Amino acid sequence: MRYRLTFIAGLATGYVLGTRAGRERYEQLRKTAQRITQNPAVRNTAESAALTGREAASKALGTVSAKVGDRLPGSVGDRVRSLRERRSPDEDDWGTSNT
Repeated sequence: MRYRLTFIAGLATGYVLGTRAGRERYEQLRKTAQRITQNPAVRNTAESAALTGREAASKALGTVSAKVGDRLPGSVGDRVRSLRERRSPDEDDWGTSNT
């Protein structure tokens, strides 16, 4: 019950502060966020982070596969093998683009 009351109090506080700020402040924040996300330096950094993440995920997959080996249930092992066979080496399956 205590957590529910805390949540409701926080929700009410956020609502009051949000309504006082109004639409003008919302538009100002939205424009600032858009300007930041369209900055070339930010985009390059995000793409670099995505590439580093993909490389780390690939290394982790190899390490985990080597350690787990045949201890996976048959259906899981079959699924992993079929996914590896379908994927081309240059395919970007993480949903990022090279912009």
